[in-house]
Amino acid sequence: MRSENGVAFGMTPVSSSESQGPRGTPSDAPVVRDAPSEAAGIRDAIAANLRRARLARGLSVRELAELTGVSKALISQVERGVANPTVEVLARLSTALELTFGELTRIHLVGPEVIRRSESVPLLVGDSAIRTLFAAPDRRRFELTEGDIPAGTRSAKSSHGRGSVEHAYVVSGEVTVETGEWSVTLAAGDALRFASESDHVYATGAVPCRVLTLISFSED
Repeated sequence: MRSENGVAFGMTPVSSSESQGPRGTPSDAPVVRDAPSEAAGIRDAIAANLRRARLARGLSVRELAELTGVSKALISQVERGVANPTVEVLARLSTALELTFGELTRIHLVGPEVIRRSESVPLLVGDSAIRTLFAAPDRRRFELTEGDIPAGTRSAKSSHGRGSVEHAYVVSGEVTVETGEWSVTLAAGDALRFASESDHVYATGAVPCRVLTLISFSED
């Protein structure tokens, strides 16, 4: 992999025929190939986080370029998710915007992730059946709790700070998890993961519920 002007290159070379415009002349726009989904996800996260932080601080692309020494063109490409910036460039941007490296690269959950017991396939290890529900995407502090919620109960609203993620696993009964944007009902054996920096509640209906919740907090 090589680096030019703060952009890392490591993609498959493009043939001469692919790099020509419609009349045989070089195309003005570079040919961009699809990257692996994980890399694309990180690139998109950096794009969204960078633009969000820049606008929150009232900076134009030109002003951010002057603060960092990174060209306007490269900043625009990063915000559009079409460039692979080097670590040095990311460090300059995060320092100017007062972000940690983790905040700049974090992939935010945009909606709840639900795992239904009926849809998951366990791994058989000896006489035991093991189901992996969620894997941690990064290093975090966490808090694990067990809750027994009576029937007909609605919890108080709660939130757990910027970057926090909550995991819920229903041991028995049924519970509905609600936010201002979505509502998901879980039965025994179902699991849920969601961004818990906004208010959310747990509500039961006709039957009580036992639920395990694991809240992971950002290290930033």
